[in-house]
Amino acid sequence: MYPYSTSSVNSFVRYPLSLGSTMVPSKPTSLPSLHQSSPSTPSHFSTTIESSGTHYDRQFSYAQRSRQAASPHHHARTAALLARTATPANPITMTNPASIRPIPQKGAEDEEHTYPWSTLDMGGMGLHNLSKVLTQHYLFLTVLYINHNNLTVLPSSLSKLVNLTILDASANQLSNIPPELGLLVQLKELLLFDNQLTTLPTDLGTLYQLETLGLDGNPIDSETTQLLLEEGAPAVIANLRENAEVGMPPPQREMIRVLDTDDDDGKEPVETLSVLCYNVLCQKFANTQAYGYTPSWALGWDYRKELLMTEILRWNTDVVCLQEVEMSQFEDFFRDRFEEAGGYEGIFFPKSRVKIVPDEERRTVDGCAIFYKAARFKLVAHHLLEYSQNALQRADFKESEDTFNRVMTKDNVAVMILLQDIKTGSRAIVANSHIHSNPAFTDVKLVQVGLLLEEIEEFTSKQAAANIPTVICGDFNSTPDSGVYEFLTKGSIKQGHSDFGQHVYGHYTTKGLSHNLASLKSAYATIGELPFTNYTPRFRGVLDYIWYTADTLDTASVLGPIDQDYLDKVVGFPNPHFPSDHIAIAAQLRFKKARSNTRSHSHPHSHTNSIQHSDHNNKQ
Repeated sequence: MYPYSTSSVNSFVRYPLSLGSTMVPSKPTSLPSLHQSSPSTPSHFSTTIESSGTHYDRQFSYAQRSRQAASPHHHARTAALLARTATPANPITMTNPASIRPIPQKGAEDEEHTYPWSTLDMGGMGLHNLSKVLTQHYLFLTVLYINHNNLTVLPSSLSKLVNLTILDASANQLSNIPPELGLLVQLKELLLFDNQLTTLPTDLGTLYQLETLGLDGNPIDSETTQLLLEEGAPAVIANLRENAEVGMPPPQREMIRVLDTDDDDGKEPVETLSVLCYNVLCQKFANTQAYGYTPSWALGWDYRKELLMTEILRWNTDVVCLQEVEMSQFEDFFRDRFEEAGGYEGIFFPKSRVKIVPDEERRTVDGCAIFYKAARFKLVAHHLLEYSQNALQRADFKESEDTFNRVMTKDNVAVMILLQDIKTGSRAIVANSHIHSNPAFTDVKLVQVGLLLEEIEEFTSKQAAANIPTVICGDFNSTPDSGVYEFLTKGSIKQGHSDFGQHVYGHYTTKGLSHNLASLKSAYATIGELPFTNYTPRFRGVLDYIWYTADTLDTASVLGPIDQDYLDKVVGFPNPHFPSDHIAIAAQLRFKKARSNTRSHSHPHSHTNSIQHSDHNNKQ
């Protein structure tokens, strides 16, 4: 049954003349159904599979309904008829789409605007083409009926209607489907009955939420037909996905210069510190249930690990901070590969749950790792912060049930190290953390980051080094409009901040949060944060950051964004080119000349080169 709605929000509208499409009288009749036995025009499915089974019945029932919808505006008229027999409190609003203003563009203040209708019925109108207006101003549509027309092609621009859950293009004259329809990942029903299709583009393999694929009445290939009738639409989509060709990778990302080297007076070499931050996606999370749009082979560890190392080593940074590293991956792969291929040494700590899980599960627990170039640095000190345990040590936190019910149940950790340059004696602190991810726990995110800053300050004081350059990397699971971002950049946050909600956390919620790293700055702040660091169909935004103390460091350059033309053709990461749902971010930081933590009698060793692209082959 088609999901007719009787609410004003999802009401139907008939096809408006203002859309400007070419119209001729509608087709007089539909093709025979699966259960019809016309010898002149038999169903293409009827002789292939025995007429039984759930998937066969589903195909049959949908095909029957489609063939009964040949009259103009059939779905809108049916909905109106249902509304007249329903309770008058929920009338169908037949609104002229021409009177509706265009959908707001990304970034507009009214992006969350709710439209009075989201279903458009242009069925049975004899259309020969679709106007560009449809994909320019009606991006809010969730259901589109263009069935029983005379369309010979579907415009690739239909891929812009990213909110579509139902698309019915049955009973036209289509001989192919544009591969761009694979970008419509919200689709639940794609009805293509009674066309002239012989194959489907493998690009449709990304339609991982598709439940119904209507193909009866097409001279489709026998393999697809059999798979559809025996195992259903999800099996067809999976088959397309697994057999899709891997397209061309995007152009190489580039370093963007932020600080002009002409600012140097040239009297002495400038010392730099390059850092890369990357959530590599824990392998136990890399499955088709979580990433249904990704081929299963591209989710395998043997495939992903090589892509990860290629991306990381390409930038040849002094320090690498990784999140979601499984203990087994660190012990069996990362530790040795980093040493062999890049001359790195590393330190790793898993999440707190490692203490309580069964022995057979310990090596699957993920955590945070920091690697550093052993030829340049020596590790002076390191420290592990377990947020749940640290919170319990605070007397003011112990008085709150929220501490026990919300903070103590999260086992996130942070790792911090003190590095010393072997030649210059210069020191720097690098911290790496993975903050809790659930959007419903913005209060916990604030608490964790508050504890992180306090712990970094304490760690710094123990090293007896004032104004020591400090870099904080991580997946903060917080966007630039969050309380976490505000706290890190402004140095304080009021006790009544909305991200705390009604929860109570001692002085944090009675006096507010503040930290003494008042000059803390995002490495990307000068040019603006990237469009995203996490890219999936459900979320695209910035979650990962590199922060530094701006009184001791400057940003010289940062790793730029991914090519937009490439992004326009993919639904999300991971994919065969990007092994994680996050992307790597990197920055080259330049030490400011006046530093109290360097040896006054030593001449600084020069590290003036930008982050270098490393073309060497990884050792197997």
